[in-house]
Amino acid sequence: MNKYKYKIFLTLIAIGFLSCEVDRIPETSISDPSFWNTESDLKAAANYMYTFLPGLPVTSDVWSDDATGRGTNGISDGSRLVPGSDGFYSSSYRLIRAANNIIEKSGLVVEKGISQEVVNIYVAEAKFFRAWAYFGLMQRYGGVPLILKTLNENAEELQAPQASREEVLDAIYEDLDFSGVNLQLPSQMNGSDFGRITKTTAWALKSRVALFEGTRSKFHGYGNPNQHLSLAKEAALKVINSNEHELLDSYYDLFQYEGDGPDNKENILVRIYGQSMDNIIVSHNSQRNLEQGAANPTKALADAYLMVDGLPIDVSPMYNTPQSIIEVFENRDPRMDYTFLKEGNEYIGTQPEFTIPALQFQVTGFANRRYISTEDWTNQRSFIDYAIIRYAEVLLNYAEASFELDDQISEADLNISINQLRKRPSVNMPDLTNTFVSSNGLNMREEIRRERRVELALEGFRYWDLIRWKTAEIELPKPILGNYYFAEFGSEVVPPTDENNYILFQSADTRSFDPNKDYLWPFATEEIALNPNLEQNPNW
Repeated sequence: MNKYKYKIFLTLIAIGFLSCEVDRIPETSISDPSFWNTESDLKAAANYMYTFLPGLPVTSDVWSDDATGRGTNGISDGSRLVPGSDGFYSSSYRLIRAANNIIEKSGLVVEKGISQEVVNIYVAEAKFFRAWAYFGLMQRYGGVPLILKTLNENAEELQAPQASREEVLDAIYEDLDFSGVNLQLPSQMNGSDFGRITKTTAWALKSRVALFEGTRSKFHGYGNPNQHLSLAKEAALKVINSNEHELLDSYYDLFQYEGDGPDNKENILVRIYGQSMDNIIVSHNSQRNLEQGAANPTKALADAYLMVDGLPIDVSPMYNTPQSIIEVFENRDPRMDYTFLKEGNEYIGTQPEFTIPALQFQVTGFANRRYISTEDWTNQRSFIDYAIIRYAEVLLNYAEASFELDDQISEADLNISINQLRKRPSVNMPDLTNTFVSSNGLNMREEIRRERRVELALEGFRYWDLIRWKTAEIELPKPILGNYYFAEFGSEVVPPTDENNYILFQSADTRSFDPNKDYLWPFATEEIALNPNLEQNPNW
């Protein structure tokens, strides 16, 4: 076991096993002085929060127009109903309770002689996770009950009405600001602490939160968009100017073992998995899930990739109508190759090289290339880490916030953001400039959004981008189309096709998006029964 993997192994043990030290004490009334004595106690309590980080595989893109599973999705097609229960909602409040508990009990550790500076690091982790949980809740439901202290089972706050989204946002920003001050920079941390929250993690999340709210309020017509957009730009610039992060040369390696570990400075927040079959702490099975159709790319996503001249396929003179599956990928932004499986790529144990998509699984005629490893497929376990926040996202946040503040963007701002992504050695696409946009009849907002779409493809961003841009009502009712049905696909599985012979996974007449209700999610009936002061979101 190499030095880095050994440290990861120990970290995973800490997260996986020391967290039970928190669980042994009732969360509603922790007062056990035998626990809150040392930094190790505080770290063990903090480790528990890391178990709430999202894991692989990423399949939430099936809510959007970028991907689909093997079956239709109620969020994507507008057919969902109010659920009876909601695991995300209850899990988020469990995380909030754990964070509140650490924040309140941290003083007991100070009383035992641990310095306030050291204790503040763990309080800052707790506040980061509390902000993380509230942002996830706010994205879905808008205003939610704001609980900033630990509660016993009879507390009145358990039946508190939802706070306004402004109050929730204020709490998120306050927590992230505390975290940004009191956490360490990545370069100040020991290698054994890789994977823990840092200053740049807090700043990066703040840029994500503020961009979401700034654009949502701008396009939905409420609040003070520029206040949030300014915060988004400022937070992203802090990450950029910290010089703590840089892009990994290989885009493909971001989703492979080569992208794991502290040497990859692009990763800002990572869900760490185990090391090998000999040291299984926690693993995932992304390749098998994706191979079997958990998140198949769509025609809409494929069409978003530029030609290598930097122009869209409907503008570029380089584009020729493909006559075969492999020709779909010719002369396209290399990120398409790294995201979609094509003939000759490494594949699975029973088929070492990919040929054509298996339509019984990869129902759009496009296949997801992320997390491919023949060995992992054979073992039915993978230990490739999940990059939850990448430096690439921060650059995109900066570019979009800069543009939306003034409906224009300078060449300097493009050069420190989007053009860094295009200069990645494995990408090497032409720069995006104002002159290029105007001379080719393009739209800068659309090109900034396109860059975000392809750089962060199949990483769970697209649905929330449609929500904040108020374009879900335009994009989601469209039919879900796949690849052109080339003769190469054969006749064993013949899918429905549209009038142009593109694979038709779901027709427009079975899809809808109601802008009067679908921009917010419904509260589960169970939660409203438990808290009668919780008001259901409009029109649900």
